[in-house]
Amino acid sequence: MSIDGTDFRIPQQGKACKGNPFASHKYAGKSALRYELGIDILEGNLVWIQGPYPAGKFNDIAIFNKVLRHYLEPWERVEADNGYVGHGDKIKCPKNVANPPENLKMQGRVRARHETLNGRLKNWGILSQTFRHDISLHGSVFHACAVITQLMINRRAIIQCGVQRRWD
Repeated sequence: MSIDGTDFRIPQQGKACKGNPFASHKYAGKSALRYELGIDILEGNLVWIQGPYPAGKFNDIAIFNKVLRHYLEPWERVEADNGYVGHGDKIKCPKNVANPPENLKMQGRVRARHETLNGRLKNWGILSQTFRHDISLHGSVFHACAVITQLMINRRAIIQCGVQRRWD
């Protein structure tokens, strides 16, 4: 699978400065929650969600090391972007030393597919704008949007295969 972190804005928690546990570099220090998403490389399905985490306190590699790393078998690795440099035994990314140059094109396609899913999630108004509700609800809202997004991907795949079902 490919993994990547994605941030979603929340109401400002403290000052927008370095050191604030919620300060997201993706939003110029504004507060955000970060999720780690895993996408099945072969089918493009969302297969892993981890979070939410305060964006300033947990970078992508910290979230990976906290949970997913421990679920991988010794021979398994994930595809990732350069936010995950190092850990060549568990992560394949363009800047890892053991990454062969002939893999770069394929890895680029995998990362592009991942960014497409991130974009679909940010099409949801409640996720694309600053979340205006109690932040303890953000995880539930995010998971609901992720499940509906995956169902839309499944439906589109079924229609493209020429199999149309009635969704009563």
